[in-house]
Amino acid sequence: MLQEFKKFAMRGNVVDMAVGIIIGGAFGTIVKSLVADVIMPPIGLLLGGVDFSDLFLTLKDGATAGPYATLAAAQEAGAVTISYGLFLNSVISFLIVAFAVFLLIKSINKLQREEEAPPEEVTTKDCPFCCTSIAIAATRCPNCTSELGQG
Repeated sequence: MLQEFKKFAMRGNVVDMAVGIIIGGAFGTIVKSLVADVIMPPIGLLLGGVDFSDLFLTLKDGATAGPYATLAAAQEAGAVTISYGLFLNSVISFLIVAFAVFLLIKSINKLQREEEAPPEEVTTKDCPFCCTSIAIAATRCPNCTSELGQG
C-alpha cells in the first residue's frame, strides 16, 4: 500500500500541483503585503488619512463602552464588530491575484497558439476514377488519363 501511494505521489501531475499550490500560497502572501503595505496607505492618505484596516462597525459594545479608536481596541474590549476595512483589503488582494492569473492564462494560451503549426496548404487531390493522388491543378489524371474538369 505504501508503494502504491509513493507511485501515485511521484506522478508528474501530483508534483506539479503541489508546486503550484506552494507558489500560489507564496504569491498570495506577497499580494496581501502589496495591498496592505503599498497600495492602501497612499489611498488612505488621499482620502484624509484613513487606515482601511481600522474601518469597522460596532454591533455591540464590549466590557468597556465605545467608541473605539481602532479595530484592535474594539476587539480587545470584546466588542462585536463588522470589519469591512479588512474585507475591502481582501477584495483588492483577490482582484490583483485574479488579474495576475488572467495574465498568466492569457500568455499560456498565446504560447500554445504559437506552437500549433498552421495547416498545410493542399497541393494534391484524389482522382475520382482511380483514387490516386494527383496535383490539384491537373485537369487529366496521369495514371488513368480520365478528364477531371477544371481544378
